[in-house]
Amino acid sequence: MAITDINEFAHLTDAEIDALGRELDEIRRDVEQSRGIRDARYIRRVIRLHRALESGARAMLFGSRRRPAWVAGAALLALAKVIENMELGHNVMHGQWDWMNDPEIHSATWEWDQTGPSEHWKRAHNYAHHTYTNIVGMDSDVGFGILRMTRDEKWRPINVLQPFANVILAATFEWGIALHDLEAQQKLHGVGPWTLDSAPNRQFARKIIRQVGKDFVLFPALTGRAWKHTLAANAAANLIRNLWAYAVIFCGHFPDGAEKFTADQFETETRDQWYLRQMLGSANIDAGPVLGFLTGNLSYQIEHHLFPDLPSNRYPEIAVRVRALCAEYDLPYTSGPLGKQYLLALRTIHKLALPDRFLERTSDDAPETSSEHKFRPTGSRTTEAPRIDTETGRRRGLLSALRAHTEVRVEARRFTRRK
Repeated sequence: MAITDINEFAHLTDAEIDALGRELDEIRRDVEQSRGIRDARYIRRVIRLHRALESGARAMLFGSRRRPAWVAGAALLALAKVIENMELGHNVMHGQWDWMNDPEIHSATWEWDQTGPSEHWKRAHNYAHHTYTNIVGMDSDVGFGILRMTRDEKWRPINVLQPFANVILAATFEWGIALHDLEAQQKLHGVGPWTLDSAPNRQFARKIIRQVGKDFVLFPALTGRAWKHTLAANAAANLIRNLWAYAVIFCGHFPDGAEKFTADQFETETRDQWYLRQMLGSANIDAGPVLGFLTGNLSYQIEHHLFPDLPSNRYPEIAVRVRALCAEYDLPYTSGPLGKQYLLALRTIHKLALPDRFLERTSDDAPETSSEHKFRPTGSRTTEAPRIDTETGRRRGLLSALRAHTEVRVEARRFTRRK
């Protein structure tokens, strides 16, 4: 099963987790107290950049019957949509810029450039996902209700099709998110999907009309005889934005090392343990300034899950301190190149399409899902006392335990081969 005792899994005592929480609270206070002109200038520059890119793309598409203009217009528009979706829409709606008291950059007023209404997304994502992060059965973002991403979920025959469902989800990601959030909103209002006159359905219909009308009716019509080419460019830009957003999200949530948890863990969870769950349940992408910006700084997914409402431009400096805490408490800091992280997530998607009888590992000891039971070779609970390396005096916690566990597995495999 997934993790039921985060203290035991992390090889930390209550006192250590409390101390970790205090240090993370200090990071939050430092950033909150230092927000100011530098941050305001950053987000306003991003907004100006987005508007310039979109305006340039729309102007270029007036000549989209010529291939160079079509390619340039589609590329600029895709870049504008990526920036709006990742660095603006996602982060503004998290409330990262509410402290500025600017109605233009406020979570209560921002409506993003994709199919789902912002109100639906904020409820499903900001509340449900960030409260119940990676808790099986509570966080519906674990596979988005379409993909089996942990062995804790029972295999169903339809899971055989999930490699194909994954391709469809990637290409239509904005629609997948919109429908996912609509379902959550319908449950909140206590209405069924076919109650067409419900508030969630009306909001959804209005947003679809607005979004589809803008991209596939209004802007193509404005370019006159080039309308077919403009429509195709808009579709291409949306596809690129969808594929990119999908890749970034999957790299941050589903590579090896992004742990899953049980409802039992959540029932008695403290605020400090919530911090620890975010650290263990997320994964980063190794990225420089440009790639980080294009991900909306979600290349720092660990830091985002710890502090979802702090300005995203601060995540790189926060990451330095979080990485240092992981080293101090001997915790893994899961990070890797974009390609590697996605291939690990893709491997899980294809592997868990199969019934469990075809899988070698268990839900207690698998690359994509594990629990504290993997450290119980004798069936007894691991000691609560922190283990100290007698030579270095450093704490030996989860990271050391994972390395030792891997060494034991490798040696056992070698022994089996020799036999």
